[in-house]
Parts: sequence; C-alpha cells; structure tokens
Amino acid sequence: MSAAIHELTSYDEASLDSIFADLEAEVTAQTSALSSTDAVEAFRLEWLGRKQGRLGQLSALWLKSAPLEAKKTLGVRFNKLKALIEERLEAAQSGSGTSVTVAGLDITLPGTAQRVGVEHPLVRTMAEIVQVFQRMGYSVGIGPEVETDFYNFEALNFPPNHPARDTQDTLVVAEQDGKPLRERLLMRTHTSPVQIRSMLEQDPPLRLVIPGKVHRNDAADATHSPVFHQVEGLCVGDDITFSDLKGTLDHAMKAFFGSAVKTRFFPSFFPFTEPSADVQISCIFCGGKGCRKCKHSGWIELLGCGMVDPAVFASVNQRRIELGREPVYDTSRISGFAFGMGVDRIAMMKYGISDIGLLYSGDMRFLEQFA
Repeated sequence: MSAAIHELTSYDEASLDSIFADLEAEVTAQTSALSSTDAVEAFRLEWLGRKQGRLGQLSALWLKSAPLEAKKTLGVRFNKLKALIEERLEAAQSGSGTSVTVAGLDITLPGTAQRVGVEHPLVRTMAEIVQVFQRMGYSVGIGPEVETDFYNFEALNFPPNHPARDTQDTLVVAEQDGKPLRERLLMRTHTSPVQIRSMLEQDPPLRLVIPGKVHRNDAADATHSPVFHQVEGLCVGDDITFSDLKGTLDHAMKAFFGSAVKTRFFPSFFPFTEPSADVQISCIFCGGKGCRKCKHSGWIELLGCGMVDPAVFASVNQRRIELGREPVYDTSRISGFAFGMGVDRIAMMKYGISDIGLLYSGDMRFLEQFA
C-alpha cells in the first residue's frame, strides 16, 4: 500500500484541492478493504507511523518547501486528511471485532487490577464521631482553614493582647502587619470559627458538629503535631442548660466507646464558654480499674466543653448588625453549649498508636495495618 512521495509544484487552490482529493480517495479505498487486525495495523503504520508514516513525510516535505502564504492553506488540508484517516481507522478497528494494538498497547486486554483503598485511621475516626452526633440531629458545618483574627480569636472572646491567646501558638500568614488586627490572616487554631460563621448565617435554634484540620506552632513529638484534627459541636436554642450538655456528651461517649463507659466533669477555663469543664471518661482499656494508659487513675481526659459565653453572642449580634442582619441571639432567652475534642488522640487510643507522627508519615507499612 506504499506510494512514492513526490514534490508539490503548484500551490493554487485548484491544484491543492485535486491533490488532497486523490489522497482522501486513496484512504477511503484502502480502509474499505481492511478485513483483519494485521491489515488495520499495516494501514495505521503506513499513514500515521511515527517515523515512516506517509502523512508525516508529506507534511514535512510540502510544508517545508511551501511559500509562506500557502502554509496555512496546506495546514488546514493536512488536518482534514488526518481527521479522515483517524475516523476511518477507528471504524476499521471497531468493525474487526478482534484485539487491536495501538502504539504497542493492546487496549482490549483487561486492565491492571487496582488495589482497593481504605480510609485513613484519622478520616475513619472523624467520620465515626460525626456520625454519632448526626444521629442525634446535628448538622455538619465546615469552614476555611485560613481565617481572620476576628473569627479565630476576637469573636470568641479572645481580646487583643489577652493572655488566653498564649494557649494557642498561632501560625500567621506573612506580610499582614499593614492590616487591622481583626483582618489579619492566620491558620485556624481550632474549628470554633465555624461556630461564629454559622451563627452569622443562621438563626437559632442551631445544632452543629464541626470536623476539620487545625494548625498550631507546636514542636512535633510523640503526642504533638503542628497539624491535627478536631471535632467541635455547638447547640444553641431556647433554655439550653448544662444538664443538656452533660446528657449529650454522656450519650455520645457511650455511643462511640460502648455503653459501659462513664463520664465525669471537672471545672476548667475556656474564653468562649462560661462555665467551662473538662470531660473525662472511664478508661476504655482497664474498665476504670487503673492501668498504665490511664496513669492508674481509671479515667482519661478526652475533651473540653461549656456553656457559650454571653460575650460570644454579643460579638455575633454586633457582627450581624454590621452585615445588615437582625441581631437574633438575645441572651435573655437564648443559650447554648459548645464542646471540642481532638480526633488524633481518640484515633491513637482506639488503634493503640503511640506516636502521632505515624498518622502523618504516609508510611505504607503503618497504614496497611488498617486495611
């Protein structure tokens, strides 16, 4: 099926139409006679072969010697001819009903089997915690990881220069000094800003569970990482009490760790809740009898919580007014509670992981244990 490559001597429209019409007729005639896989492959190599293909040789010879004003016209015709060849080749391949090799690859052979992946232990743990609260009627809230100082601190009752800010060593975005403090960008240190954003967008009652990644300028060791994950919750409505908070968390801990787990609350301090509490659960390893993992106390501290501070509602109301919205979080009738827990620590407890760095190492030998 080969043919000699001859020079093109005339570049007028009529001559080009005649020459390319002959080439198209030759392509059509050849493809109509293809009846086997070998014939299809021979046709492909003759016209589209990378080194000896006629189309490439004709293009190189004719375009190289063509005057500048004729190159565009020639290019259009070559593209049309190539499209015809590919169309007829595809039709011939489909009609042969046999295996077809393209560029050394048999595209009709079964593909390479892909191993089925599984959820990362952090992702799995976070999803399980979220599902516990979803079954209790909570919606899932999300928000940006790069936040402003207002949403991350000020609106949550961390005033500028307040010592409570020292508890969260913050990673700030560079070159922000020229902005007002409340507008400066930083990597969020907790998922609490989503609580503020949600109250700005939605009227009470409000029930949210907020999973996500957070960042703090912590030195990495066996129990600390500059990147970790939290699940926080917010419940706001009429006459929400501390008893509601205790009942909610006790039910959630039993749903996640088992019905035998007990909870207890100790006074604590968080700028955005008042009163605040730390929550402990009976040790899931020894059943509360005392072991090395609970430091022989029978209890493990797991999360923090408290009633939403009225100052937070005041910040939300003020911001809603600035945005032209009604300040509906009236503390004379509206109250709420919030809680937060570290997903990484819970995953380490659940799967017996001793070093938090393993969760972020990407080491397949470690991750394959959870497949």
